[in-house]
Amino acid sequence: MSKEKNVLGTILQLCSISPKTGFRRDGYCTCNEIDYGQHTICVLLSKDFLDFSVKCGNDLVTPNPEYLFPGLKPGDQWCICLNRWIEAYEAGVAPKVILESTNESVLEKVSLSLLETHQA
Repeated sequence: MSKEKNVLGTILQLCSISPKTGFRRDGYCTCNEIDYGQHTICVLLSKDFLDFSVKCGNDLVTPNPEYLFPGLKPGDQWCICLNRWIEAYEAGVAPKVILESTNESVLEKVSLSLLETHQA
């Protein structure tokens, strides 16, 4: 269980164990000073976002057994990089956000009201 808070100001909730997500692969979108990608926003993946991510050079669809990565599909929940979500928002393909599982650090770059308009 994480001791960090979510964007709603309550205890950060689990994003996903199957598939196992988070920078630490513990299921939580925790804030970590060595995570330069800021995997802090929990989303419900969509086909549009996954296609967008592949076009941006981050293939989240193809399994990579070497890294125990199963490959993702629409409907999976996943901690994504904050800047990628912002890019996807600007491109009109931002995935829905799981507020209870999104780290409060996200509020440094994205307003709660914007997140709420994209709430899952």
